[in-house]
Amino acid sequence: MPGQRIAGIDEVGRGPLAGPVLAAAVVLPPAMPPGLAGLLRDSKALSAAAREAAFAALLAADGVEIGVGAASVGEILRINILQASFLAMRRAVARLAMPPDLALVDGNKAPGLACPTRCIIGGDALEPAISAASIVAKVIRDRLMARLARRYPGYGWDRNAGYGAPAHLAGLRGIGITVHHRAGFGTVRRLMQGG
Repeated sequence: MPGQRIAGIDEVGRGPLAGPVLAAAVVLPPAMPPGLAGLLRDSKALSAAAREAAFAALLAADGVEIGVGAASVGEILRINILQASFLAMRRAVARLAMPPDLALVDGNKAPGLACPTRCIIGGDALEPAISAASIVAKVIRDRLMARLARRYPGYGWDRNAGYGAPAHLAGLRGIGITVHHRAGFGTVRRLMQGG
C-alpha cells in the first residue's frame, strides 16, 4: 500500500544446538535503492560472500531501517524455541525507529505484534523486505557464533553456526557442554545425561 511502513521480519537460529535465536525487522524505502533489489534473496540461497555484500548494501542504502532482536539460550529453555523466536521478532520490531503499519512475517504463525501482520510461507524468497530481514539476521548471528567460536574452540561454531554438524557433535562429546548450549534440546540433553 502506498505510504505504508511495511516491515519484513525473519528469524534465524531455531534449529542449532547452541547460541541465541536472532530476528531482524527491515523496512525498505518506497523506491528501492539502485542495485539493492538484485542482491535480496532468501539468505539460505546465498553464499556467505553474497550475504555479506547484501548486508553491507542494506546498511549503506538510504531509507532502509533495520531492527534486530534476540532471545537468549536461557529464554529458549524457559519458554521454548517457538516462543523465543516470537520474542526475538517482537524485540526486532521494537528497535525500529517507528512502528510499522504492516508486518510481513516469514512462516505461518504470527509473533504477536501490535501492528497488523501477514504471515507468508516461504516469504524470504517472495518478499524483498523479508529477504532483507533474513540476510540481516543470518549475517549478524553467524558473526556472533564466529566470535563465540574464538572463546569456545573445539565446536566449529565459526563454520556450523551452532548446528549439529559432525565437528560440533564431536566437540560436545569430547569437551562437554557450555553455557551457550541449549540444554532443552534433545541431543544436548542426552549428552548431559551421559547418553
